[in-house]
Amino acid sequence: MIGKNIQVIRKKKGLTLSELASRASISKSYLSNIERNVNTNPSVQIMEKIAAVLDVDLQVLVDSTSDSQAIQESEWIDFVKELKDSGVDKEQLQEFKTLIEFAKWKNENGDVEK
Repeated sequence: MIGKNIQVIRKKKGLTLSELASRASISKSYLSNIERNVNTNPSVQIMEKIAAVLDVDLQVLVDSTSDSQAIQESEWIDFVKELKDSGVDKEQLQEFKTLIEFAKWKNENGDVEK
């Protein structure tokens, strides 16, 4: 599960196996073994290096709930970081509350058109 989470997030971030290994200062073969679940018990220090390069919380990498949930959490974290980087602060998010409530309502009630 850990290996799959790393692989999916790495690919989503547009990094090759070599790039991630180099940036995390670990060997490409070791990272490949982790991703393929040949090595199912990497050290915390290695996982922290990988998480830092992927810019995700360590918990996202080790979360065994599901790959899609880990990806969604990572995407939301990335989205919030993008908002912050673009200058949007928490107070400004309140301005979008109506739009968010509409999207929530639409998801709950389905996309019914008459």
